[in-house]
Amino acid sequence: MMNSKNKRLRRSKRTRAIIANLGLIRLSVHKSNSHIYAQLIDDKNNKVITSASTLEPEIKDEINSGGNTKAAVFVGKRIADKGIKLGITRIAFDRSGYKYHGRVRALADAVRESGLKF
Repeated sequence: MMNSKNKRLRRSKRTRAIIANLGLIRLSVHKSNSHIYAQLIDDKNNKVITSASTLEPEIKDEINSGGNTKAAVFVGKRIADKGIKLGITRIAFDRSGYKYHGRVRALADAVRESGLKF
């Protein structure tokens, strides 16, 4: 029996298979009701390069709630800044099976505005 979480995970596997063929650094997004997380992952070496989330003190001080689009924008800017400092310019966006809507879209737009290309 397929529930919504299993469907999302199936979609994410499909996306990750396509991204693996591109050979780019992957920006992976995960969201819960109260927080949003982003990671830059090097799939060739199976390493997380850097990460950002609403749990970081720098972001936590700026926002009231970690579960809204304003928080997602802060996380997007933070992960883009960290990536640019490490010399990353092109990435592949992995929305982890979530719809490109709301917090996921706000994070993606903030990353694009901050200078990473995907």
